[in-house]
Amino acid sequence: MDHLNKKQGLSLSLGGLLVFSGCAQQRPLDAMKPNIVFIFADDMGYGDVSALNENSKLQTPNIDRIAHEGVIFTDAHSSSSVSTPSRYSVLTGRYNWRSTEKFGVLNGYSKALIREDRRTIAHVLRDCGYETAAIGKWHLGWDWNNIEAGKDSVDFSKPIANGPTSRGFDYYYGIAASLDMAPYVYVENDKVTALPDRITENKGGYGWWRKGPTGADFEHERTLPHLVDKAVEYIWEKSGNNKPFYLYLPLPAPHTPILPVKEYQGKSGLNPYGDFVLMVDDMVGRVMKALKDTGADENTIIVFSTDNGCSPEANFNLLQEKGHSPSYIYRGHKADLFDGGHRVPCVVRWPARIKPHVVNQTICLTDFFATFAAIADYRLKDTEGEDSYDIRPLLLNEKESGTIREATVHHSIDGDFTIRKGEWKLLLSPSSGGWSFPRPGRDDEVIKTLPKVQLYNMKEDPSETNNVCAEHPEIVKELRALMIKYIKDGRSTPGIPQKNDGPEVWEQLGWMEE
Repeated sequence: MDHLNKKQGLSLSLGGLLVFSGCAQQRPLDAMKPNIVFIFADDMGYGDVSALNENSKLQTPNIDRIAHEGVIFTDAHSSSSVSTPSRYSVLTGRYNWRSTEKFGVLNGYSKALIREDRRTIAHVLRDCGYETAAIGKWHLGWDWNNIEAGKDSVDFSKPIANGPTSRGFDYYYGIAASLDMAPYVYVENDKVTALPDRITENKGGYGWWRKGPTGADFEHERTLPHLVDKAVEYIWEKSGNNKPFYLYLPLPAPHTPILPVKEYQGKSGLNPYGDFVLMVDDMVGRVMKALKDTGADENTIIVFSTDNGCSPEANFNLLQEKGHSPSYIYRGHKADLFDGGHRVPCVVRWPARIKPHVVNQTICLTDFFATFAAIADYRLKDTEGEDSYDIRPLLLNEKESGTIREATVHHSIDGDFTIRKGEWKLLLSPSSGGWSFPRPGRDDEVIKTLPKVQLYNMKEDPSETNNVCAEHPEIVKELRALMIKYIKDGRSTPGIPQKNDGPEVWEQLGWMEE
């Protein structure tokens, strides 16, 4: 990534903040605390951002502006290579596999995954004087009325329970799950905005979605711009207040159904997925314009990242034939243990405090929990953000900052693990753990012939082509032991050990008993 290392940064410090257990005490209503906008795209690859990919066939000027005026993290990762788990980790600062969801994702009728007693970053920031909102794709479950009797019995006229407003958010507007998962209704706070009046099903192709009830005010094609309209309205409403705001903005795109509106169709010269990425970039631009027009821009932290890598639904083969690689130089894609599954774009802009620079150190999106908490002058309890590190020194380019994370764990759709420490990455599986070759269930005859684990030196072999587990058994042993410790301790950060939710993970995996 030499093309990124030419940017220079300045050393900054938050300085002078007296922190107690909980929020800072006896400070005036805090105009100094920054607003926070966290934009979370869906199924978009590292190589889809032109600031990160010198060979990109897509140009993303708005995301690039965040990158060039702020921090570029070249080695940022989601905790999982699929949607629900990544969202759980961003909001809780905790690895997803510590929850009861040990593999896969939820659907549009699933019950709430985040426990009532689990604190989210929205709880923390609200306690510290922030107004909090989530606008967009939730995909963490909530309780529909009468769901116990089956999805066909849901009474959409009744309020939902255990939704975002019970998990730290003052305001919510959005959809239950992915845009291809029924039911297709908007929920504002705890109520559906319009009752379903039809059953819709797309015929297939890039724009497919599952058959299901659809609200009278719901159009799949307009969902992305509609949600951004709501986000812009929120910014205008809150920017004039004396309280800072936290806006979590999980976009439903460029995930399937891939539905760029007319003005973007054909714009990329690649395929509908490329067009949809350009539309996402313009939506980011709309949010940035709202911040500027309201005067909130200077003291707002804006983060752009994605929940996992690009999906094969984007038609990888066609994109690569046309010279565009959504995963950049990295192997695999959404659902995988390979870096293409979980190495994600991550750029952060904060004009008041951050000068442009590049960070090549490994971070995880869980880290924004501890970081935002620290910026709000809040000290985490042992039961909060168990896998979250404060990365303020990296954001602020403090010269004395050393390695922040000891190691980072990633998880695939099948529930397999990989652990990364420094240049070494150990995959505790012979397969991709996901949807690329060698795929579990599809390539089992090949998988039987492979070593039980994979070890890659990510500095020398970032594309994960040369498994060196046989040459470095001591590294395999060290990383395997560290993985076991992280599981048994219920945390990967310093602190009092905690309990994982549900069945203990190591009972599901034979390698733990070897």
